[in-house]
Order: sequence, then C-alpha cells, then structure tokens
Amino acid sequence: MKSISLLLLRLSTGIYLILWGLVKLTATDVANSVSNTYYGGMISGDTINLALGGLQVLVGALVVIGFARTFSYAAQLLWYVAGIIPIMGYIVDPFGRYLVETPKLTFFPSTTLLFAALVLLAFKEYDSMSVDAKRGE
Repeated sequence: MKSISLLLLRLSTGIYLILWGLVKLTATDVANSVSNTYYGGMISGDTINLALGGLQVLVGALVVIGFARTFSYAAQLLWYVAGIIPIMGYIVDPFGRYLVETPKLTFFPSTTLLFAALVLLAFKEYDSMSVDAKRGE
C-alpha cells in the first residue's frame, strides 16, 4: 500500500508540474499574466517562461517516473515552496478578511502539493515502484 500511495503522489504532483510547465511553454501570455498578478512580475517575459517551463516539465517528468529522486524530489519541493511564498497571504487568510483584499480559497490546496512533495522526499526509500528503485538505487 505504501508503494502505491507514493506512486499516486508522484503521479499527481509531477503531472501538476508538467501541466503548469506546459502553460509556460505554450501560453506565455497566461504565464505572464499570472506572474504579473500574483508574483509582482518577477517571472514575466517569454524567454524566462520558456526556460522555466522547460525546466518545470523536466522536473515533473523525472518525478513522475521516479528517476534521480534525490534531485527531482528536492527540486519539486523547492518549486512548490517558491510557488507558495508569494501567495502566503491567501494561504493564511483564504477568505480575504485580514491580509488580502480578495478571497482565493482555491490557493489553499497549494499546501497539499507542498506537503505531498515533502512526503515523497521523506519516504523515498519506500517508493519501490520508481525507476530508481527498479534500478536498485
């Protein structure tokens, strides 16, 4: 049951990275809009979105198959940490009563992704359905 649970976590968190990476690669206008709205434009620009999108798809794919897990799981965790920091006000105040002007309850599940990435990293020795585990690593 542990290995299946970890496989499902890998699939869901890795695919989510891939999907957002594809947005950056194929719809830079959407990625720029998200950056401008929630991240102060820190990652706006077609070139930066193409580079980040490519890296995000790569990390997501590595996570999905469970390859280079020490690197890919840590990279995924850092990606989710970096993504949650700028929207922390919405996480702490999801109904928009004290810290933010508008409620964004839909941002709260970002914590689930972050914690799932942490679980994958913490329990990687039980992730027996990964490519690394099949290779004996």
